[in-house]
Amino acid sequence: MGDCCCSNTGASGAAKSISRYNMFLLLVAGLGGLLYGIDVGIIAGALPYLEATSGLNPGQLSVIVAAVLLGSVISTLFAGMLSDLFGRKPMMIISGLLFVVSIPMIALAHGFGPLVMGRLLQGISAGLIGVVVPLYLAECLGAADRGKGTGIFQWLLTLGIVAAAVIGMGFSVWLGGIDDAVKAGTSTAQVLFDAKDLAWRSIFWVSLPPGILFVIGAFLVAESPRWLFRRGKAEAAKTALLRSRTEEQAATELKEMAQIVAEEKAKVSSTGEKIKESLLSRRYVIPFIMACVILACNQATGINSIIGYNATILIQAGLSDKAAHLGYVILTVVNFLMTMGAIALVDRKGRKFLLSLGSAGIIVSLICVASIFHKTEKLRVDCKGAVQAMVTEVDAEKILADGTKVAVKDQVVKVAFDKVKAAEMLAASGPAGAAIAGQPATLTIIYSCGDFTSATNVVRSDDVAAKPIEISRNGGLPSSAVEAFFKNPFASLEKSKSAPLKIENALVTPVPSTSNGWLTAVFIFIFIAFFAIGPGVCVWLALSELMPTRIRSNGMSIALLVNQAVSTTIAAVFLPTVGKYGYGTIFFAFAGFTVIYFITAFFFLPETKGKTLEEIEEHFEGKHKKA
Repeated sequence: MGDCCCSNTGASGAAKSISRYNMFLLLVAGLGGLLYGIDVGIIAGALPYLEATSGLNPGQLSVIVAAVLLGSVISTLFAGMLSDLFGRKPMMIISGLLFVVSIPMIALAHGFGPLVMGRLLQGISAGLIGVVVPLYLAECLGAADRGKGTGIFQWLLTLGIVAAAVIGMGFSVWLGGIDDAVKAGTSTAQVLFDAKDLAWRSIFWVSLPPGILFVIGAFLVAESPRWLFRRGKAEAAKTALLRSRTEEQAATELKEMAQIVAEEKAKVSSTGEKIKESLLSRRYVIPFIMACVILACNQATGINSIIGYNATILIQAGLSDKAAHLGYVILTVVNFLMTMGAIALVDRKGRKFLLSLGSAGIIVSLICVASIFHKTEKLRVDCKGAVQAMVTEVDAEKILADGTKVAVKDQVVKVAFDKVKAAEMLAASGPAGAAIAGQPATLTIIYSCGDFTSATNVVRSDDVAAKPIEISRNGGLPSSAVEAFFKNPFASLEKSKSAPLKIENALVTPVPSTSNGWLTAVFIFIFIAFFAIGPGVCVWLALSELMPTRIRSNGMSIALLVNQAVSTTIAAVFLPTVGKYGYGTIFFAFAGFTVIYFITAFFFLPETKGKTLEEIEEHFEGKHKKA
């Protein structure tokens, strides 16, 4: 009886230990998602104050924003190879350390170079996390918990975005009080300037603790058992498995791993040739292409642009600046809460069901948003002739690399877009301008200097606190060859320096009613809800589960590179497309791409819930055998 009692106690203690370790594993992976979310969302809250205090021109600020994308593309390309070479655990540690180092580099920066370098490190960190953490989870968690684990990664990713939005909103409220004091004469403009400088630096400092916790956690988890087994370390693989599995589960999975390796060796002996591990091998190509299509379509829903430009979109839809920022906070909260629902459903309903449901809901909500915008934007008027006539040539100074100042000619235009200026511009535009005269309007200017095109922020004619739009030829050009390469690798900076300042479009659009703005916001909230319940969680699972074991790391890197390429392309064309064709057009385009997403998920994606990675691989091999 005593032995039985001890045996039961031992089994119960082992089960508790396994449960505690799995919870710790999920926590560490979740912190990785939190860092990824902070990387995505933090710049939105900090950018207005960085712009107001840094003295950087719009071109430099756009490079600072885009540096995360560039860093992510670079690290994504090599993340799979590095994780195969050094292991999943070391790469998680390195990704966390890069994030930790980037924070003081940015928060203490005075100048363009350190800011870009810090943001680049954040991007490299995000790229590594995006590949290595889902890869690690897929290889470490059991079939029953894999959906939950990846869901928690996405859940805390959305929490990172929420945190960034709430922190930004908090500083906005604080600065609003100082701004009111300045207007009342009880404070000074210098106090407001110093507060804005402190605000953007503090926003970055606040994100440091999660990075430190992730690094500590990554040191304490076990290495991926499948990576260890592939390296010939069967005993170490078993030890790693036993931290998160029972003896029986560990033995089953080790047997499956050994069987896969034995099959490879058998094929080598029978053919006398080394097995080619190419992604284009017949047995790999279907899951690889499916993963690439799903990841590309995930970005083509417009998710990053809708999150990144949410406040601007809602202002254009008819909301005030304060209401638009409130709308952004609501958006991030909806994303966070619906991701919780997805975590509960992903291992019960399955990946295929949630992806199909999510993409269908996205299509409907995007079409509704596009239709609302199209109704207003068909009334917009292009007043580029009036703005081009305001361009004047002035004398300016340029500082060379050696510090020498030289006199140069510059072209500038300054537009104080208030009710009077709006009426003046519309009066010169004929019947189309007369049709929308007398009501609040927005102005967006798209301008070019040679090979470089830029767009101004949206300004409303009824915003009495809005600063005039100021554009200059020199300000629209990159400050260096490196910055020029990031903005347009095929452009000629030297030729552009002598090109005239050209106003491509000066689009005046009537401001819809507040109710129109909130209706648009509701459909955008519906969009983010369907995205969270389906693609938000399931895309990481599809990426890690579809790839066969032998090519998983490199295949994930290439698929995520496709994902980043689509994301970067959309980021590059979003503002110019919106400026020229309107939000309605680009939302219709996002809906069209999501139709491809739905077809792929509903008709071609196999259900992978409850299956081990080896069973999923056998499914695709079985398809090839039948063919």
